[in-house]
Order: sequence, then structure tokens, then C-alpha cells
Amino acid sequence: MLGLGVLAQSASAVFVNGAAFLIPSLHGDRGLSFAQAGVVVAMPTLGIMTALIAWGVVADRRGERFALTVGTALTAIFGVAAALTTNLPTLGVFLFLGGAAAASTNSASGRVVVGWFPPERRGLAMGIRQMAQPVGVGIAALTIPGLASAHGVASAMLLPAGVSALAAVLCFVGIIDPPRPDRAQAAEQGLLANPYRGQSVLWRIHAVSMLLVIPQFTVWTYSLVWLITDRHWSPAAAGILVTITQVAGALGRIAAGAWSDRLHSRLRPLRQVAIGAALSMGALALAAWLDSPISVALLLVASAITVADNGLAFTAVAEIAGPYWSGRALGTQNTGQYLIGSAVPPVFGLIIGSAGFGAAYLIAAVIATAAVPLVPRDKKSES
Repeated sequence: MLGLGVLAQSASAVFVNGAAFLIPSLHGDRGLSFAQAGVVVAMPTLGIMTALIAWGVVADRRGERFALTVGTALTAIFGVAAALTTNLPTLGVFLFLGGAAAASTNSASGRVVVGWFPPERRGLAMGIRQMAQPVGVGIAALTIPGLASAHGVASAMLLPAGVSALAAVLCFVGIIDPPRPDRAQAAEQGLLANPYRGQSVLWRIHAVSMLLVIPQFTVWTYSLVWLITDRHWSPAAAGILVTITQVAGALGRIAAGAWSDRLHSRLRPLRQVAIGAALSMGALALAAWLDSPISVALLLVASAITVADNGLAFTAVAEIAGPYWSGRALGTQNTGQYLIGSAVPPVFGLIIGSAGFGAAYLIAAVIATAAVPLVPRDKKSES
């Protein structure tokens, strides 16, 4: 179940986040500005943002297997449609629709992990599941820039379509919905009550994740461009380094999940990760301004730290919401992240175009700092 959840989420990440690696071709071959290219590649993120809560409801009511199979199959179909067009507006439409379909994996794959793993192993398991996103981004970074450069932007979309098709087949064959109490038992245990009423914990976790996604998306979206334009790396070499940063990010998520299991807390590590994100982005901003050779190493560090919060927050939301609300709660969690994330490419493209990469990294560091005091206190472990 964990392996299939990772595969489905990786396929989603290849499609949604892989679009960012079309920016060099859109900028160089199509003559788009960074801001214009940012709008095009933000379309999958916009699509996933619009559909997350709806897919959460589907997972809550129809089960994880149905949501994962149907969603990844639709992602593959829209990916093929994107590969068959050379018209930029049409490409944007199919990227949007593919992103909306890919939203199915976020809640459903998270529910599979939470449902099948006990609390004392859930943080590690969710950390492994959450590594799917940086792994998917790494696969995209290693392949999509070269495919787009050699064969065109539209043809590069065949890769995410193929990965999604594979995920759809395997999820249909292998996913088993985790057990949960029936509605009568759930009502007796209070699991049907709205977890958002009477407490602010979930809302605060959502807010923290929305702020921390800004440095994460800034690094993901523009690290390749920064290496090529400011550090003068070749596209192939830059793609390899970005892939390495994604592997580091995947390992960071696993380590954060295991750490939370040892502490019996998701929120204490979340606060520490927020502090680390602010410090690493600030150091990267300074190194970029000074054109320091250690800036590349700091990029690797920042890439690992800025993604480590996702699994912690995701697990906390699922545990607090319970089995009858976790789909919607996880959908809300990711909707907030993608709402902000969809604005990062065009907004930070404007910042980079006018003030440079150092300024963009510094602004991301300040935003990460604002997230630290919003992390709720874990009453069980910090009282």
C-alpha cells in the first residue's frame, strides 16, 4: 500500500511540478518572459488547487482505490492531450485539467498510509510517502528539460502521461482501502464531528503550510533557471543537480517523519523545520548576492529543509481530522498550499526579473520566519 501510494503521488508530482522545467524552453525558444512562462507552468498547480477538496470528498465517500485509479487515469489522458498540441493556450488548458485530475493522489494516498500504519510508525511511513513529491520533481528535472530542448515543449509532456498511466493500472490492481469503523461506531466515538469547529489547530497548521510552501516552490521553480543563468551551468548539469536536491529533500522528509515518531509529536519538529527553512533561505540569499561559490551547496541544503515540513503537517492534519474527515481536511491542507504555490512562479518571476535571485530568496526567508510562531503547541508533548 505504501509503495503504491508513493508511485501515485510521484506520478502527480512529475505532472504538476515538472511543468516548471519547461521554463527554459518557453523563455528561450518561445520568447516568453519569466513572468509569462511562470503563468503557463503554474496551470497544473492552479488545476490541482481547484480540485483537492472535491477529490477529498470522493476519497472519504468512495474510497482510496477509486480515487487513485480514476484520478491518475485522467491525468494520463490530459497529459497525452497536452503532448499532442503545439498551441500555448491549449497547452495551458490541458495542463490545468491534468493538474485537477492529479489532485486525486494527495488525499487518497495520504489516507492509505494513515489507515494502514499505527501511530508509532505513521510518521516514518508518511515521510516515505511524502518523499514521492521530491522524487517526482527529481525525475522531471532529469528528463523534461532535455526532452523539451530536443523535441519541444509539447512532446516533453509524454513522460508525465506515461508515468500516470502506469500508476493508474497498478493502483487499480493493488490498492486495498484501509479499514475504518462504520458510521454508527464512528458517531459513538465522535469521529463524524466537524474537527474545525471549536478549535483553531487545523487552521493554524494550514496557515503554516501555506507560508512554508513559498520558499519550497521558489527553490523548486527557479533553481534550474538560477543555475543556468547566474551560475552559468549547462542545462544537463543543472538538471542533474536539481535531481540531487530532490533526492536530498526526499531523505529529509523521511528523517523528519522518523523524528516525529521518536518524539511522539508532529508539531514540535514542524516548528524546528520552519526555523531551519528561514535560516537556510536567508543564507542562500546572502550567498547569491555575494556570488559566493558556496551558494550551490546552500541550494542543496535549502532544498532539503524547505520540503521537510510537508509530511509532518500532512500527518498531523490526518490524525486530528480522523478517518471520516481526513480526505476533506487533507484536501483543504493542500488547497491552501497550492493556492499560494500557484502564485509563486509569476510573482517571484517578477521579483527575479527586477531585483535578482538574491532578493527572491530573501523574501522567501522572511515569509518562512513568519510561519514559526503560528505552529500550534503540542499539549501532550510540550506541557
